[in-house]
Amino acid sequence: MTDIRRYVFALAPLAAAALWGGMYVVSKWSFGSIPPLTLGFLRVAVGAAVLLAVLGLGDGRSTVDRADWPTFVALGAWVTLTNATQFVGTELTTASEASLLTVLTPVATVFLGAVVLGERVTPAKTAGIAIALAGTVAVVAGQYDLAAVGSGSLFGVVLLLAASVAWAAYTVQGVRVVRRYSALAAATYATVASVPMLGALSAVELAGTPGGLASLPTDTTSVLAVLYLGVGATATAWYLWYKGLEYVPAGTISVFFFAQPVVGAALGAALLGETLGPGFAVGGALMALGIWVVSRERADDDGEEESTTA
Repeated sequence: MTDIRRYVFALAPLAAAALWGGMYVVSKWSFGSIPPLTLGFLRVAVGAAVLLAVLGLGDGRSTVDRADWPTFVALGAWVTLTNATQFVGTELTTASEASLLTVLTPVATVFLGAVVLGERVTPAKTAGIAIALAGTVAVVAGQYDLAAVGSGSLFGVVLLLAASVAWAAYTVQGVRVVRRYSALAAATYATVASVPMLGALSAVELAGTPGGLASLPTDTTSVLAVLYLGVGATATAWYLWYKGLEYVPAGTISVFFFAQPVVGAALGAALLGETLGPGFAVGGALMALGIWVVSRERADDDGEEESTTA
């Protein structure tokens, strides 16, 4: 593979973060009427169906070693924990709290990558993440009233912190199976494993919701929103996230997560008529600089490929 193709694939997580940024706009349109755990279930159910269909076009199903299935189940559990804590936590906190807390994921990923995989935390990686974090905070400060930080539910804050750690664990634990099989196979089997887990949580949630299953919206906007979540923000984005793991360390791809709130703010301005804060341009530039600094590192600079948490 040429260096150019390698570099392009290493940037795949940036596209994933952009798709997650689009979730901000979609949620503004219709997600208030869908309970959070049920929304998470619908997301992974659609995503799993799409990933299975794409994987079925090849012969990847027959090549998985039985000994690796527990790892895929564990990855599905991390996916379940991420969705449950993120969606419920977002519902219980303010927008500013949710935006600031979710970008702690890169920090957690770098830490777990160093502890579990033995990845080197280089000065360039540390500086790049610090710069990107500062840029993202500048964007969030311009978009939201940071005085509202602390006014949300403490339990919601704890859930969002758990979501950040859970996604970091999903990223780190996925390294070995991604590089042994492929990003597509790893993302597919992890997502499929999460479907019954989130399905059980959704069933409990709907049992306590007035109207139960019949209360879920069936209008075109809501259906399209769920399809965006399942096809774009799950099937496509999770595959792209793992695709980056084929070429660079977990701690390196984590910096792309900072693009999520920046893209969300830009789309909010473009599609919802929201006003960008004065710090958007400066914050966006800092975020881009931080990503550039970290993305220059390559997977073959580290010797952590064979370690795993499984």
